Parts: sequence; structure tokens; C-alpha cells
Amino acid sequence: MLGKTANGLFWMYRQLERAENIARLIETGQRIALTRLGSTEDEWRSVLQTSGCLAGYEAQYGEEVTRDHAVDWLLRSKDNPGSVLSCIAQARQNARMVRTALTTEVWEATNTAYMTAKDGLSRKVADRDLPGVLRMLRQRTGMVRGTTHGTMLRNEIYDFARIGTFLERADNTARIIDVKYYVLLPTVAAVGSSIDNVQWEILLRSVSGRGGFRMAYGAQMDPQSIAQFLILDRRMPRSLAFCTAKIIDNLGYLSADYSSHCQCCLMAEDMQQKYMRMTIDQVFDYGLHEYIQKVLGEIAAIGRQIEIDYRFYE
Repeated sequence: MLGKTANGLFWMYRQLERAENIARLIETGQRIALTRLGSTEDEWRSVLQTSGCLAGYEAQYGEEVTRDHAVDWLLRSKDNPGSVLSCIAQARQNARMVRTALTTEVWEATNTAYMTAKDGLSRKVADRDLPGVLRMLRQRTGMVRGTTHGTMLRNEIYDFARIGTFLERADNTARIIDVKYYVLLPTVAAVGSSIDNVQWEILLRSVSGRGGFRMAYGAQMDPQSIAQFLILDRRMPRSLAFCTAKIIDNLGYLSADYSSHCQCCLMAEDMQQKYMRMTIDQVFDYGLHEYIQKVLGEIAAIGRQIEIDYRFYE
């Protein structure tokens, strides 16, 4: 199962994961803005930067960032290919292309996610309605993931779906760490100092990690423990180490199916060996920003190599 079908599945699940992640970022931006006094322009700029949508926003609205324009651009703008609505629409289009590879339940969940998002985002979302709309979007994309786990055969179709999901999730977690970590700290020199627990909880909420962190590390929060949890803790399903392990697992299943250990699998294993076996002290010694930038580069390179190895465009 190579070529266009693999391509459609891979990008369908990347786009669904991206839509959910952007909804989480909007919620995070809203929560952090509520804890701050004065202008929140820098916070919404960081949300746009994290999502990769800042350049498009500035081309549309100029350099001044406002909360209303940022939320609308991220949530529902058809001119923004990275908006939640655009991502879900693209995921549905890819699902239509690979309809015969999906179970009826997965197709119906994907189609329902699109129809619900289209209806809920048909007009600008009022402040009072935003939490409910974001919750609805997360639930609908989650239902696609749930029906995938519950109804799909564990074959190459499932493997490409999982690889797309975890590549996108790893990319999102890395970007959140890179941007949010320093936004929340007063200065780079303050790494390791105490900081407002409310804001750290918001950071963890953005990756659904607040409850898991408390179970694993207790109620006391500090920057090093949070970085450990989000980067290296394999129990955390959105950590970089967890996502990397799942990518390797599913690439390994594909390699077994096709009796060839492709270059993309070797690259993923190399990333795990180089960056996911470090201690958190070694990460900080290396430089958190430099470490994350290296990992982001590795994730992008693996994604490109998968397209080559499995002949997505032939």
C-alpha cells in the first residue's frame, strides 16, 4: 500500500492532530492572557508563532496583534491553511480520497467533525462561546481517533495513520516547549527559579498533562520537572520521547510488512538515540532552545523521508 493512499492517510491524521493542537493553543493563550495585567499582544504573538501562522497573520493584518484577530485567524479563517477549520476540511478531503481504506465508523466520525466545525465556525465566535466551541472541536477530532483505535485493522493503513498523528504531535509539543517555556519565564536567567504555578498549570493544560504531571511528580512544580515530563517521560502520551517511540514502532511494522528497513526508520532511531536518551540536565547543558530546534529539524526530515521512501507522489 504505497503512493497516494499512504499520502492521504498520513496527511489526514496529521491535519486532524494539528486542528486539535491549535484549538489547545487558543485555549492556552486565552488562559494565560487572563492571568496577565495590561497588554497581551506578546502572548497572542507567541501563540501565532507556535502554530506557525504568524507570517500569514502579519500579511493579512499587519504587525499589530490583537486577541480578536488572532483567535479568528487561528480558528476559522479560510485564508489561513493552518486554521482549525482549514485543517479539518483538508482532513475530510483526504479521507474522501482514501475512503475505501477507512472503516465506515472512521469516515462518519471525520465527516461529522467537519460538518460540526463548519456549522460552529460559520461566524465569528463570541468570547462567552469560545470555551464550548474549543471543547467541541477537541471532542470531535478525538472521536475520529477513538473510532480509528476501535475499528481499524492493525495493518499498514493503521500504521500510516499513527505515524502522521505522532509526527504532528511531537512537532506541536516541541513548539510549545520552545515558545511557551520562555514566555512564562521573566528572563532566560530565571530558568530554575520559582514562578507562578497558575501559569505552569496552563502550560501543562495545553498538552493535557496537568493531571498526569501531578500523578508522576506531585503538586510541586518547577521548570526542570516540567521539561522532563514534556520531553523525556515515556509515560506521557504527548512527550517527545513517547511520540518518537511510537513513530519507530509503526515504521518498524511497515518495514516488516515490506521486508525493508527504510531510511526514515533509521533516521527515527537515530533521533531517539541522540536526543531521547539524554538526561534533563544534559538537555539544559546543551541549551533547551538549541535542543528543541534540533529535534524539530529531525522531525521535519523524517516526515520528508517517509514521503520519499513510500513514494507518496507516484
